[in-house]
Amino acid sequence: MTTHGWQGDVRSILRVAERFRLADLDPGATPGYEGDKATGAKDLAKRMARLDDLQERLYASSRAGTARDAVLLVLQGMDTAGKGGIVRHVLGSVDPQGVQLRAFGAPTADELAHDFLWRVERRLPARGFLGVFDRSHYEDVLVGKVRQLADAEEIERRYAAINDFEARVAAGGTRIVKVMLHISQDEQRARLQERLDRPDKHWKYNPGDVDDRMLWREYRDAYETAFARTSTETAPWYVVPADRKWYARLAVQELLIAALEDIDPQWPPATFDVEAEKKRLAAS
Repeated sequence: MTTHGWQGDVRSILRVAERFRLADLDPGATPGYEGDKATGAKDLAKRMARLDDLQERLYASSRAGTARDAVLLVLQGMDTAGKGGIVRHVLGSVDPQGVQLRAFGAPTADELAHDFLWRVERRLPARGFLGVFDRSHYEDVLVGKVRQLADAEEIERRYAAINDFEARVAAGGTRIVKVMLHISQDEQRARLQERLDRPDKHWKYNPGDVDDRMLWREYRDAYETAFARTSTETAPWYVVPADRKWYARLAVQELLIAALEDIDPQWPPATFDVEAEKKRLAAS
């Protein structure tokens, strides 16, 4: 069935399958979507209203004190993969009061004094909110593995800890949408070059990004291991080809809509006599 340009359920199309390999998925592909960039832009704009309506209903329940659910979008990917663009162009269409955005960089000394999940658990979205993690607890099994910041036994412990943590979070009413933005080396080079060529983008450039390019294969392997260890029924991984920014934004938007439709948030009922208030207002 075709829904808003999608040839089927976006979650089924993008969900990581058993023995998934990043090399088998073209970063420039548009799986499940037959339109082009122009069509994608139109569909993104059309679906903004649906995402906004669902998110506002969810947020309204938090204001009314009736919220039971939340959504957490976890964004992972190599530098320049488009995490910031997702936040601006997808989440930018909803009420910012109902969004809790957290960006995780290198842990502070205080955070390092605790277990790796400590700082993440403290940033989980409250009920009624749409939370976004720009990078996340997965840095501790990606960078940690590639840069050998922890030994193999500790990395394995972390996979199990992540599964237990996410199962507990999901059981508490939070829908977890884990997205890896899959960019090619050539496209990343082009985006890094643009940051160097444009003074208004110099602030985005990090010399360390080139260092990470030298470890591309190692990061690819680390992601594949993370998928194999932590893509579960309650918190599956979705890999979104990201060389075409318009497609990645469209895909993440649809994944969020699907999660919110599962919750099916309703407008909270009035806690006052509506008709009486109309009369009081008219008389005021």
